[in-house]
Amino acid sequence: MTAQTATFEGNPELSARWRRATAEPAWVRLTLITIALVFIAAFLVLPLAVVLYGAFEQGLSVWWASINEPDALAAIRLSLFVVAIVIPINLVFGVAAAWAIAKFEFRGKSILISLIDMPFAISPVVVGLIFVILFGSQGWFGPWLAANDIRIIFAVPAIVIVIAFGTLPFIARELIPLMQQQGKEEEEASLTLGASGWKTFWHVTLPNIKWGLIYGVILCNARALGEFGAVAVVSGRIRGETNTMPLHIEVLYNEYMFTAAFAVSSLLTGLALVTIAIKSFVEWLDERQHPAGNSQ
Repeated sequence: MTAQTATFEGNPELSARWRRATAEPAWVRLTLITIALVFIAAFLVLPLAVVLYGAFEQGLSVWWASINEPDALAAIRLSLFVVAIVIPINLVFGVAAAWAIAKFEFRGKSILISLIDMPFAISPVVVGLIFVILFGSQGWFGPWLAANDIRIIFAVPAIVIVIAFGTLPFIARELIPLMQQQGKEEEEASLTLGASGWKTFWHVTLPNIKWGLIYGVILCNARALGEFGAVAVVSGRIRGETNTMPLHIEVLYNEYMFTAAFAVSSLLTGLALVTIAIKSFVEWLDERQHPAGNSQ
């Protein structure tokens, strides 16, 4: 017990004055809560309600027909296919980069951290233009790719590349502070006891970072599904071939097919809500396993 606490306990009037000085008045708390609720309603709940209303306004059969249309199915398949490729790529890179940065000291470490953060600083449209300059028909590698009949720009590989670039930081940035906080004593002890590097990773490092890793994968998945700007530049927007779900929604909306656009939007919104639910569940499991005040 500190001297200040003892003073407050021995003087109720002083303690009450201290609580009044450090606590916000009721009207301030009510105002802040009201502003937050109004902001959430205006910028989250209302748009979500508009999307759902527009999707189901003409009935479930129209919604299903819009989702089951060939171009919509192609966009859904392409989005899921790209996510299935991008997440393992970023998973491997994120774990390797986080392990190197958190566990070792080496020349160029700050440069590597800056490169990981680069997708946060560059506009997605600029990212798309960069890869067009690199792999387009008039780009640096364009003539060689054309001579070898390799197609990247205006094809699926370009979409995978730009989405992988845009989601690059999420897993690594989630793991770096976690690994730095945990230190490397457990890994060193495992190696000292004769375990190999792989055994140390699977039985020591991975269990310690599993919740952060899952959280990073969830964020990576959410960003990959919703990526628009860079994909719009490199995909060529070919219906049924290179249109992802966000691009297909834009095409439908520009063609005044509002119900179909809202129907596909509702599916993308549903995937986002599922992602948020999984994220919240993972956070709950993490808090349950490591409650506040736990020494571990």
